[in-house]
Amino acid sequence: MPDTSTEPLLTPTIDGDGAPFWEYAARGELRVQACAACGELRFPPRPCCPHCQSFDSRWQRMSGRGRIWSYVRPHPPLLPAYAAQAPYNAIIVELADAPRIRLVGNLVTTADAPLNSVDPERLRIGAKVQVAFADVDGIAMPRWLLERP
Repeated sequence: MPDTSTEPLLTPTIDGDGAPFWEYAARGELRVQACAACGELRFPPRPCCPHCQSFDSRWQRMSGRGRIWSYVRPHPPLLPAYAAQAPYNAIIVELADAPRIRLVGNLVTTADAPLNSVDPERLRIGAKVQVAFADVDGIAMPRWLLERP
């Protein structure tokens, strides 16, 4: 088995349930899986609704706005591939139009900026953010920008 300890974790593993999320992201759209029977939103995507057990789903477009619900600034030990970008942030975003849905990502100054592009002192719980998409190895990765830079 190859040693992957020095490789960055840049791209997701895309499965059948989550594939539509990434297809919409490639179009610049943030969408969340919703139950076609009861309307409940769910993330991460899964085949069955945890509320009504329906297997019918649809993908609902979100505004892409949210707020920082939590964050962390990873410090050593870091994966070697990320050491040059430290300190960077990892944030949890609560979606404005679906407060029970929370997505993990990075706060950056522009979609294609390095992970350490935001001064760590600017991180605040409750700060309003907007999604932006960056091309990472051919996959549109959601990143987050402060609404008021």
